[in-house]
Amino acid sequence: MAQAREALIIDAVRSPRGTGKDTGSLHPVHPQRILAQVLNALRDRTALDTRQVDDVVMGCGAGSGDHSMDIARMAALDAGWDTDAPGVTLNRFCGSGQQAVTFAAMGVLSGHQDIVVSGGVESMSRPSPMHVDGFTANNPHLFEQYAMVPQGISADLIATIGGFTREQCDQLAVDSQARAAAAIAEGRFERSLVPISDDDGNVVLAAEEFPRPGTTLEGLAKLSPSFEKMGAYEDPRSGITLDQTALLAYPQVERIEHVHHAGNSSGVVDGAGAVLVASREAAEANGWTPRAKITMTATAGSEPVIMLTAPGPATLRCLEKAGMTIGDIDLFEVNEAFASVVLQWLADTGADWDRVNVNGGAMALGHPIGATGAMLIGTLVDELERRDLQTGLVTMCTGGGMGVATIIERT
Repeated sequence: MAQAREALIIDAVRSPRGTGKDTGSLHPVHPQRILAQVLNALRDRTALDTRQVDDVVMGCGAGSGDHSMDIARMAALDAGWDTDAPGVTLNRFCGSGQQAVTFAAMGVLSGHQDIVVSGGVESMSRPSPMHVDGFTANNPHLFEQYAMVPQGISADLIATIGGFTREQCDQLAVDSQARAAAAIAEGRFERSLVPISDDDGNVVLAAEEFPRPGTTLEGLAKLSPSFEKMGAYEDPRSGITLDQTALLAYPQVERIEHVHHAGNSSGVVDGAGAVLVASREAAEANGWTPRAKITMTATAGSEPVIMLTAPGPATLRCLEKAGMTIGDIDLFEVNEAFASVVLQWLADTGADWDRVNVNGGAMALGHPIGATGAMLIGTLVDELERRDLQTGLVTMCTGGGMGVATIIERT
């Protein structure tokens, strides 16, 4: 009887996250170049013969400007990889990098592929000219059905409906900063980090740039809500404010309580991550010792105006498909797009906060849209090994009302 196929994680690497402004350290480096350096670090660490790569699958949220023209293929070419190694770029908004790893696992598990390099990239300091009016992309017919609003307003709507207070959101942010500071001080990220250089070979960033250690509740309390003025802006598509537009889908809500600000929302950053996924046969042929395997994946949709509530359903679906419960998972990585997203996920799943984002999350480290999912998978593998634990789960919310989830187990 043939042995069941496995999707093995051979290794995972990532860049540091650079502040997503034109003053940020990674801003001068083209996103193709950032990703190319991460790809080459993965190649060098695994002695990967790039002629064997069935595909390079990368997530990217922007898809235009400096991120255009199938950045997966272009970055592989920029890296000097063999031209036999193809590349494809996908977009599931914030979940793009995680979805890329999922597609790599699916390709390997199906037997159609044996070696896939997956991950993602985003240079948020280089905004892309989207030329669209919101998530509905200038489509009035879709807007009439789902009057989608900016995500910050959706996050505040989650907090309003869930009864999550400003202080609860701020406490999660303080926890995230403290955990990230401890992780950095103890060198927990160093195994996966790839220093990024400019075109002259000068290292421009070798460590996380975004965290703000020493963040306190008192300091965060001084910050004004980021999306209150935005919510009061009159949406020309509906002729009413953005807050009122969102509440068309939630008439039972009297008003949106704006609780999110820069401190309890994900940071705008640049970065890239890559994960090498292979079959057992390919691992043995190349002398690779797998670090983990991808046990199960799932996606889920949710109401698209509130938009960010699907990580809970995606997590529960993934667990059910794997025949597992929340108690079977040792550690979780839940993308901290906004504090209310994590609070809603905790309410949906009953998970213990002490097992979630133990090295901090996007509120402290930042969220380079297309890259984050791959980064979180690598961080989770590292931490499972460090603690000698077995099983982890990564989940994220995305634009358009979706969530992705992945269960990994150490081999």
